[in-house]
Amino acid sequence: CCAQFTTLDMYAVRRIAAASRSPLRRTVGPPSGSLPSLRSVSNKFHNGGVWATISGNVASFSSIAEPNPNLFSSEKEINSPMLPKGDSQLRADVRTMGSLLGQIIKEKHGESIFDGVEKLRNLAKEFREAGAGRDGSHNEKAEAAFSKMASFASSLSNDELFLVSRAFTHFLSLANAAEGHHRSRLSLYRQNSSTASGPRALSNKSDSCGGVVPELTKHFDAGDIFDALISQTVELVLTAHPTEVNRRIILDKQKRIQKLLTLADGYRSSENVTPYQQAELNDALSREISSIWQSDEVARSKPTPQIEADRGTLVVETVLWETLPQFLRKLNYTMVESLGKKLPLDVAPIKFASWMGGDRDGNPNVTPDVTREVSLSNRGKAATLMHRDLTILMSELSITHCSQELRDIVGEDAREPYRRFLEPMIDKLKLTKIWTQQGLDHLHANSTTVSSDESALEEIYLSKQELMDELMLMHQSLCSTGNEVTADGRLTDVMRNLSAFGLTLVPLDVRQESDRHTEALDAITRLLGLGSYEQWDEQTRISWIQQQLSSNRPLVRPGDWKHHPTIFSPTSIDTLETFSMIAEQHQDSLGAYVISQATTASDILAVLLLQRDAGVKQPLRIVPLFETLDDLNGAAKTMESLFSLPVYMGSIRGKQEIMIGYSDSAKDAGRLAASWAQYETQEKLAQVAAKHGVEQTYFHGKGGTVGRGGNPATFKAILAHAPETINGRFRVTEQGEMINQNFGHGDRAERTMDIYTAAVLAEKLKDRQKPSQEWRDMMGKLSELSCDAYRNVVRHDERFVPYFRSVSPELELSNLNIGSRPAKRKATGGIESLRAIPWIFAWMQTRLNLPSWLGVGTAIEQVLESDDAPKLRKMYKEWDSFRTIVDLVEMVIAKSEPSIARHYDKTLVTDKKAQKLGEEVRALHTATEKAVLNLSEHTIPCERNGLLRRALSVRNPYVDCLNVLQVETLKRVRAEKEGEEDKVLKDALMTTINGIANGMGNTG
Repeated sequence: CCAQFTTLDMYAVRRIAAASRSPLRRTVGPPSGSLPSLRSVSNKFHNGGVWATISGNVASFSSIAEPNPNLFSSEKEINSPMLPKGDSQLRADVRTMGSLLGQIIKEKHGESIFDGVEKLRNLAKEFREAGAGRDGSHNEKAEAAFSKMASFASSLSNDELFLVSRAFTHFLSLANAAEGHHRSRLSLYRQNSSTASGPRALSNKSDSCGGVVPELTKHFDAGDIFDALISQTVELVLTAHPTEVNRRIILDKQKRIQKLLTLADGYRSSENVTPYQQAELNDALSREISSIWQSDEVARSKPTPQIEADRGTLVVETVLWETLPQFLRKLNYTMVESLGKKLPLDVAPIKFASWMGGDRDGNPNVTPDVTREVSLSNRGKAATLMHRDLTILMSELSITHCSQELRDIVGEDAREPYRRFLEPMIDKLKLTKIWTQQGLDHLHANSTTVSSDESALEEIYLSKQELMDELMLMHQSLCSTGNEVTADGRLTDVMRNLSAFGLTLVPLDVRQESDRHTEALDAITRLLGLGSYEQWDEQTRISWIQQQLSSNRPLVRPGDWKHHPTIFSPTSIDTLETFSMIAEQHQDSLGAYVISQATTASDILAVLLLQRDAGVKQPLRIVPLFETLDDLNGAAKTMESLFSLPVYMGSIRGKQEIMIGYSDSAKDAGRLAASWAQYETQEKLAQVAAKHGVEQTYFHGKGGTVGRGGNPATFKAILAHAPETINGRFRVTEQGEMINQNFGHGDRAERTMDIYTAAVLAEKLKDRQKPSQEWRDMMGKLSELSCDAYRNVVRHDERFVPYFRSVSPELELSNLNIGSRPAKRKATGGIESLRAIPWIFAWMQTRLNLPSWLGVGTAIEQVLESDDAPKLRKMYKEWDSFRTIVDLVEMVIAKSEPSIARHYDKTLVTDKKAQKLGEEVRALHTATEKAVLNLSEHTIPCERNGLLRRALSVRNPYVDCLNVLQVETLKRVRAEKEGEEDKVLKDALMTTINGIANGMGNTG
C-alpha cells in the first residue's frame, strides 16, 4: 500500500493544510471576552504567581513535553519496550500531538503556564501511582498528592482556571482523535491480513460479516443464510439527544487531524517519502492543533431544531452516502464468496431514519413548521446528492450499445443511449431541488403551509420507485449487452443508495407524549358537547374512539380550533396542527409516530383517530413507547387489548412496531431491574403478537452509556436479547456523541454497519440459551432486591435531591448549549421530571456513575450470602444475557472513582445530612465492587479487559485534573454574582464539562 503515496498524496497534504489556513488561523483567538488577555495572564505567572508555590521538577519527557515533536520518530523510539505491544504508534501519536499542544501553550501564554500545567499533571500521576484512594496500603500518600492538587486549583485566579482547564480538555480531545484513528488503523490491518484465500473484503472477526457468514455455512444451508440476510433490516435512527459536547467546528478539525494521521501511516511504510513531505505533514498537523487552541470550544447559544437536523444529516451527506454502498459492495463480495449469490440491488439490509426535527416530546421548539422545513430540506439534500451522482454517471456511460427496450425510449438517433436516457432524469432532479427550495422559501415567508402546485409535482421526483425503475432499466440493459462490470460500478452504488436513503435522505419519525393527544381529544369532545374525554374511564374512551373510526364524519374541521380559544389551549392547537402537517407530507417523508409515556390501549387508538380525522391518506405506523417499569410490566396487557379490537387490527395490516425505553426505565428502577423487565417484556409481547398473527418489530431506545441501555460491545449486546424477539428486524437509536463516534469517519461507519448486520444475522440463525425457570426466579429476586435498594436512595431518601443538586453540576448543565430541548419534560418537578440524559451526564462528571450500579451490588451480595449462591454463580457462568449485564456494571465500576466523588462531597455539599448520604453512597459503591468481583471471580474490575485498563491508565491523570478544576470552578460559580468574572467562570466550567466528557468517552 506504500507505493500509492506519491505526488497525489502531496496534493492531499497541501489540500488539508490549506483547509487549516482559515480566517481563524489569522484571528488571535475566539470572540472578544472569551479568553483572558494572554499577556496579562503570562505576567501573573512570571511575577511569582501560583506556579512557584508548587514544588517538584517538570518531567523531562511527557505527553506534552516531548522535545522536537513530529510524526516520524525513529523506529527504535516507537517500539520502546515500555510501551504496550500493538499500541506503540498510538502512544507515539498522542505524545507528538500533546507535545505540539504544549509548544503552542508556551508560545501563546508563556513558559511558566506550561510548567504549571505539567506540575499539576505530575501531581495527578503521584495520586495515581499511590493507588488513587483505592489501594488501602497507600491511602495517606494518595490523599497527600490529591490535597496538593486541590490546593493548587484553589490558588488559581479565575482566568488561570480557564486556561489550565482548556489545556487538559484539548489534550484529551487530541487523544480521542488519535485513538479513533488507531482503531481504524488496526481494523485495516486485520482486514488486509493474509488468509488462505488472500485478503478479505470484510474482517474475519467473530463480530463481522466476514467471520459470521463463513462460520454459519458450517451449520446451515447457504440458501437459508442468504434468505435470512436479504430479508433482514437494521434501521439506525439518528436522534438529537443532547449528548455531543464538542462543537461541530472542533469535530471537523479533529477529522482533518485523523486524515493527516492516515497519511502519516502511509508515509512511514513508504521507502520513497522525502524529508520535505514529512515536514509538510508535520506543519499541517501543527497548524490544525494551533487552530483548535485558538478556537472557542464553548457553544454560545442553543441550536435550533433545524440546526440540529442539519448537523445530524451532515454525517449522511459527507460519510454515509459514500460509505454505505462501499460496505454493501464488500458484503456482496462476502456473500458471493461464501453463499454463491449476489446481494439484490433493491435490498437494503441497513437503513437510516431520524428524529431530528420530528421529536417534539417535551420540546416546544419543534413545531409543525419545523418538521415541514426539515422534511423539505432533507428532500433537497437527497436530490442534490442524487443529481451529483447521476451527472458523474452520465460522464462515464458513453457506451453506444444498449438493449432494445432502452433504445425504444431514447430513439434510434441517440448515439450514446445511456447519456440520452440520463438527461431528463438529471433535469428532473434539478427541478426537484428547485421545488424544495421554493417550498423552504415559502415557509420562511411565514406561510402556514408549504406551497403545493400540483402541476409542478408531475415534473419532479417524489416516488423512490419511479427513479429505481429507471435505474434498473439501465442496469438490465448493460447486463444484457455484455457490460456487467460497468453495471456493477457506480450505477450499482447509486441504486443501493436509493434503496437505503430513498428520495428523503432520512425519513422523520414524529414523537409526542400521550398526554398531548388526550388533551387534544378532550378539547374536541368538549367542543362537541360530549363531556370531558380526559375524565372518561379507559373502556369509555376505547368505545368512543371505535365509534368515530367507524364513521366517516370529521370531528373538527381544520383550523376550527383557532376560533375557540377558551376550549383549545395553545398546546392542543399545536398537537392538532401537527396532524394537519402529517397529512400534507409526501411519500416516505415521515416514518413512524412514536407515543412516549404510552400506558393504555386508548393512548395508541387516540393517534389512529387523530390521523384519520386530519385526513392522513397513508397513516404513519403507530409505535407505543413503554418506558417506566410499570409501563413495561403492563405492555403485554395493553397490546393484547389492542390486538383484540377489529378496528385496530384492520389498520395495522398485520405489522406492529413497539419501542422499548431503556433510559427512563433504568432511571426509574435501576439498571438491573430495568434490564430484566425489558427482557421479559419483549418475550411477553412476542407471545402476544404471535397469538394474533402479527409481525412485530422492536425499536430499542438506547443511549451510549450503560445507564441508558448502551453497550460498547454491540454484537454481544444484540445476542443478549431474548431469543425469538428480534427475528431479523432491528431498529435502534443512535444518539448524540455516538453518531460521530460510530459514523463520523468512513472506516468506523463501515465497521459499525458490519457489526449490526452480522449480529442480527447471527441472532436469527444461531441457537441461543433460554433461561430456565430457576434462572427466571433468580432474576425476579435480584430485580426486586436491586429495585428496592435503588429506590430507597433515589426516591425515598429525603436527603437525596438536595445532595444530587449540590454535589453535581446538574443545575449548571442547562448552560451547556448542546441541544434545543429543555433538560426537563416539564418546568416543574424533581428528579422524576428530569430527563435521563442530564441524570446520567451529571453523575458521570463526578466520576461516581451512580445510576449504572446503584442497587446491583446490594442484590448480588444478598444472594451470595444465601443458600442460592451456587445457583447465582452458575447463572453468571452459563447464561450470556445475565453475564453481559454484570460485566457492564463491572466496566462502569472500573471507570468510577469514589475518591474523586468524595472531593465533590467535601467541597460542594454543605448540608450535614446530605454529606452523610454521600458517605453512605460511596460505601455502597465499595460494596458493589466487592460483590461484583466476588461473582465474576476477578481480582480487579475488568481484569481481562487490558485495552480498557490501559486506556484508563493513560486518561485518568488528565481527567483527575479536570475534576479538581471543576470542583473549584463550581464552588466559585455558585458564590459569584453576575458579572464579567462570572462569565469567565462559566466558560471555565463548560470547558471542564467538555473535557471530562471527552476523557470518559461519553456524556449521557
